[in-house]
Amino acid sequence: MAGTTAGAVRRAHSDPTPGVGAPFMLGREEREAAEDAALAAGASRAIGAGRRAVEEEPDDWRTCFERDRDRILHSAAFRRLAGKTQVFVHPADHQRTRLTHALEVAQVATAIARALRLNVALVEAIALGHDCGHGPGGHASEDALGPYVAEGYDHAVWGADVVLAGLNLCAETLDGVRCHSWSRPAPMTAEGEVVSWADRIAYVCHDFEDAVAAGIVDPGVLPADVLLRCGETRREQLDTFVRAVVTSTARDGHVSMDADTAEALAQMRAANYRHIYMRPASVAQASAVIAVLRALVEHFADHPGRLPGARADGGAARAGSEAALRAAVTYVGGMTDRFAFRTAVADLGWDPARLPVAVDAG
Repeated sequence: MAGTTAGAVRRAHSDPTPGVGAPFMLGREEREAAEDAALAAGASRAIGAGRRAVEEEPDDWRTCFERDRDRILHSAAFRRLAGKTQVFVHPADHQRTRLTHALEVAQVATAIARALRLNVALVEAIALGHDCGHGPGGHASEDALGPYVAEGYDHAVWGADVVLAGLNLCAETLDGVRCHSWSRPAPMTAEGEVVSWADRIAYVCHDFEDAVAAGIVDPGVLPADVLLRCGETRREQLDTFVRAVVTSTARDGHVSMDADTAEALAQMRAANYRHIYMRPASVAQASAVIAVLRALVEHFADHPGRLPGARADGGAARAGSEAALRAAVTYVGGMTDRFAFRTAVADLGWDPARLPVAVDAG
């Protein structure tokens, strides 16, 4: 189907469609001016092409942070999050993956940013890209890959400095990705700090919901004061935590959460660690992930010619060299769970019985 001819143009549908009147189109500079007037004093402003490692001409219509968001959404690294573990390897249909986690973080973060008149496009870009540095198999991949790179393997830093580096993103976006983890220095922008809170709020709530749905935990394992303050459902919990960030930030002038609600979030997170992340089946899953990923890294470091594109320049890094090791970590870290496990079986002769298994209620 080629659409419906209507004079000199074509329309998608043959029946009458809503008109937009006589639109007054705003170019990027006009939109930036309108944004500047609408944003809070401490919000990040989009000016021109943004502060990028390689200078670019500004887009005619999109702001620099909108371009960052779009580049991340269209990247292979973002798509691969669909095949990477959030908590459960081989997730059931309704359990989260890294991709759905990133989308939920973006939703929580934009809800907070809109209420506080912060830059929503920057928040979206950081939130969508924040976990692109994760390897296959969940957080266990950091333990697996860390010994092979001098600086260690921190998914936040690796995501900004390695995985997303080729997208030539703005400094504010990369900083938000690099510093979203609470163990890292504070982000340079209020938007980055919002994503830090949104990430913790989202995973604490949805990981618990997934575990309840799987029969691994009962809602009653949460402390009574957490249930009283935040409720039993993800919807109630998210509402409580989002409202707490918005009201506290509006009062304090810095992105924050009131102490009582922050304590409830901390208690809920501690319950997740106790009953979900550190349960024996989860620990066994992590051990299996570490074993297979380390075997893959060592295999490709010893055979760098087998890495994709290794001979595009006529040669490959010397087997066992630091360059070969880093290339192997980069390749394995970018794998999806399924591809990593399949490659181990096919290329290493890995016993399928030693692969990570789905964590169920057993």
